[in-house]
Amino acid sequence: MRNIEKYQGIIPAFYACYDENGEVDGARVEQLTKHLIKKGVKGVYVGGSSGECIYQTVADRKLTLEHVMKAAEGRLTVIAHVACNNTKDSQELAAHAESLGVDAIAAIPPIYFHLPEYAIADYWNDISAAAPNTDFVIYNIPQLAGVALTMPLFREMIKNPRVVAVKNSSMPVQDIQMFKMEGGEDFIVFNGPDEQLISGLAMGADGGIGGTYGVMPELYLKIKELADAGNIKEARKVQNAADEIVYAMCACHGNLYAVMKEIMKIREGLELGSVRKPLPALLPEDMDQVKKCAAMIDEAIQAYC
Repeated sequence: MRNIEKYQGIIPAFYACYDENGEVDGARVEQLTKHLIKKGVKGVYVGGSSGECIYQTVADRKLTLEHVMKAAEGRLTVIAHVACNNTKDSQELAAHAESLGVDAIAAIPPIYFHLPEYAIADYWNDISAAAPNTDFVIYNIPQLAGVALTMPLFREMIKNPRVVAVKNSSMPVQDIQMFKMEGGEDFIVFNGPDEQLISGLAMGADGGIGGTYGVMPELYLKIKELADAGNIKEARKVQNAADEIVYAMCACHGNLYAVMKEIMKIREGLELGSVRKPLPALLPEDMDQVKKCAAMIDEAIQAYC
């Protein structure tokens, strides 16, 4: 049987940490890692969408992961997203992640070209082969990747014994149930869409990986705690509060990750930098809304946690 306990919980998607010149800042990476440890989360998902991976170089992504692992010191489950839009770079990141001792690697399918499913399977298996002693997580996010994880492709992938989980960011929560049923008792499925964590848990998700978890981990930890206890009514209240905050953050002109980093600066004193172009940075007129969102988080934590 696999060790699935280390994946069962709230796992924030790690934010890219930059200095004033927009370069990866190792010290800030370590500060964010230690901050999340103190919050009590299960782990971190490094180098995914929240990590602005498609706008970073291989060297950037290696540097970030190195500093996460240095600061984590075995206190977090670390899943490293290693997919690039070519197999060679993805394999390089996979081998590097394994050398650092991560718990798992993860990958979206290749984007832009619409590849046949056998080619997607080959891509994922080639990445897995570069880290043969490390668990592999399929990242299913069809609304951005342009490719959905179908059941035939899923069945092909679970022939690989290193494939232990799906990070499911498709919107139908039914997909979680399908992957759990097909994957078996010790197969892990993570809920992806933050706005429906309670629904994913109800359908059998083992935990969640989310982009807004890092800015308000207390709320998502409470949702998981209440759902595990069967208190769906109270969990729904917290989920609704979290969703209201997400919608408010998305009302800014600047990119959501820029908004959340600024909120963490206001609420936690963490300097994480801005976002990397072409993602839009905050505009001065965003600041009132950002401060409003920070206050909403404070109020929700006070009310529910």
